[in-house]
Amino acid sequence: MEVRRMTAQSLVNRLRSVSEDTQKQAARELRLLARRDDENRGCIAGAGAVPSLIELLYSTDTELQVNCITALLNLSIYGPNKEAIMSTRGALDAIVHVLKLGQSMEAKQNSAAVIFSLNTVENYRAIFGDRPAVVRGLLDLIRMGNPKCTKDALKALFHLALHPLNRSKMVSAGVVAVLFSLVMNSSMGLVEDATAVLAQIAACSESAQGFQKVFGVQVLLDLLDTGSPRAQENVASALLNLVQCGGECVVADILDTETAVTLLSDLLDTGTPRCKSKVSSLLKLLGARERRPMSAAF
Repeated sequence: MEVRRMTAQSLVNRLRSVSEDTQKQAARELRLLARRDDENRGCIAGAGAVPSLIELLYSTDTELQVNCITALLNLSIYGPNKEAIMSTRGALDAIVHVLKLGQSMEAKQNSAAVIFSLNTVENYRAIFGDRPAVVRGLLDLIRMGNPKCTKDALKALFHLALHPLNRSKMVSAGVVAVLFSLVMNSSMGLVEDATAVLAQIAACSESAQGFQKVFGVQVLLDLLDTGSPRAQENVASALLNLVQCGGECVVADILDTETAVTLLSDLLDTGTPRCKSKVSSLLKLLGARERRPMSAAF
């Protein structure tokens, strides 16, 4: 253990060098060392690596920047290091800087992965959600069309959406249209990931209008027929959340689709247990809404 501490401290000291070549070599070695195990991750953070790595994220050297953000990603795997990163002054600004203006796609992808990793801690989701640049940066990354980057961005968005107060902010940022573009582009193979995020986003009152703008209910209903079992689960959850939060306009969109009730009823027999549970609750809500007398118009 002592050897590990000494090695980590030596590398962190070199990371603070005025020589960029020395910094690059140290960052590369820290990145590799942090991949191995939690003991190394703890030693590296304990040696004070995090503030130096954060500072170097603003480097215009592609190799140095990508090794620093990847080292942070590897460090964040170890639970206690998440707090070390979050408590470092300027950490979020630097991570978002790489997400939006990184020197390479690898750097941007790994910044999204860092955001995902940190947001596995529930208490951090509100902090990230309060920064509009985070969601905008993740959506810009998705728009670039790189499947690997998009997958990491979706993971980050999913965990952000687990915090209820973030959902309306994400809708305002344009997340619904971007997610449906992924659903429609099945060639990327990310329909399940995109619908998982949509299911969370749907659980806010602001989502109904966003879904209507892109004919989202109809697209989701089509997936009930053609999607994978996991996609069907996500769609059923999204529709249930929409009806619970979106009111009569969503109910009308579903009931106006001739095959909707038939598709939902079929899933009570063919769906996964989770899908059956969501569909059953949805059909009960739809039945109750359909039987509700219309208010008189004046």
